[in-house]
Amino acid sequence: MIVSADAAAARCDDHGSVSSVLIVDDETLVRSGLSMILDADPRIDVVGAVSGADALEAVETARPDVVLLDIRMPDVDGLQLLAEITGRPDAPVVAMLTTFDSDDHLTAALRGGAAGFLLKNTDPVALTQMVHTLAAGGTVLAPGVNRTVLASAALDPDARARVATLTDRERDVLRLVAEGATNGEIADAVGVSLGTVKDDVGTVLVKLGVRSRVLAALTAARAGLVDR
Repeated sequence: MIVSADAAAARCDDHGSVSSVLIVDDETLVRSGLSMILDADPRIDVVGAVSGADALEAVETARPDVVLLDIRMPDVDGLQLLAEITGRPDAPVVAMLTTFDSDDHLTAALRGGAAGFLLKNTDPVALTQMVHTLAAGGTVLAPGVNRTVLASAALDPDARARVATLTDRERDVLRLVAEGATNGEIADAVGVSLGTVKDDVGTVLVKLGVRSRVLAALTAARAGLVDR
């Protein structure tokens, strides 16, 4: 199932601010279940639910805000798809779907630009909240995945040195990013505009030498900037 971007825009007009989501998974039952859960929220529009082989065409056609991408598919490499999707101009936010909270591809996916990890058995209410967070510019890690990430966050002098290059406000922004705050929440907390927050987050990523907010959060933990 793929819905055109024009159709998604029409639905947005009817319901106000709507986040469009594309689900990529090779299991029909998983696609159907996630679609039913997310489509029940009037602020989420599932514009596609496809297998890995059809993912790139669906991204091009539907132009989703968020992609939920299965990391393990029998015929398509989820990590390669992640690289191709995040490498596109105006790339959507991509979060990985997995059945394991200790997936051995976790680090590779985060380095590849994934904005988070969701377990396929995530509670339906939590799932919709996570999608809203992703669409708003935040990051999400399922609780089990969060433990896996933080377990690897040993204090690192190099991380401290990179964080030390940030201005006071940039460190505040990084701390809030590490806490999972959305851009809007950061703007309210720091007292600047949403556009300024987006610029600050971009600057933080460049200074830290990372591709995603999740890796920035991990750097903050390794630098001792936030509780691990």
